Amino acid sequence: MISKEDMLYYIDDALDGMIAIVEELGDDLANRRLDVGGANSPYAVLTHCLGVIDYWCSYLIAGREIERDRAAEFRSAGSVSELVTRVRSSRLRLESDLLELEPSAPPRGTARPGDARLPIGATQGGALVHIYEELAQHRGQMEVTRDVLLAPWGASKPVSAP
Repeated sequence: MISKEDMLYYIDDALDGMIAIVEELGDDLANRRLDVGGANSPYAVLTHCLGVIDYWCSYLIAGREIERDRAAEFRSAGSVSELVTRVRSSRLRLESDLLELEPSAPPRGTARPGDARLPIGATQGGALVHIYEELAQHRGQMEVTRDVLLAPWGASKPVSAP
């Protein structure tokens, strides 16, 4: 099994990459979404990733009660500097929540019925790997979105647009 420290290395790499993207885009472009149905702004995607960390680590692995509004994560918009501060705080909480990690043990929180029999909901280690899986996927999504937003032909619209 991969060590907790090794997992944190990969999680840090994904989070640092996403921070770099929103910082490169700045407040305006980080809060824009591509003009395609179902697209999310880089700001919203990174906010969603913080929700992923809260649910899968703080709740499932550590067993702490959390409040999460997943739908609101995708509607979120705001200052890049405030988001980066939230990411750094979330990363510290993640490391703290992993102090008592037992990779082969069942989660301390109750997994959703559809997840309970899958590796992501059956063990704490499975939940931790799922966190990285989500962060890596969303980092790639943010990279593509950034490339289109910065392209001279890129089409985007403000988050508040219907």
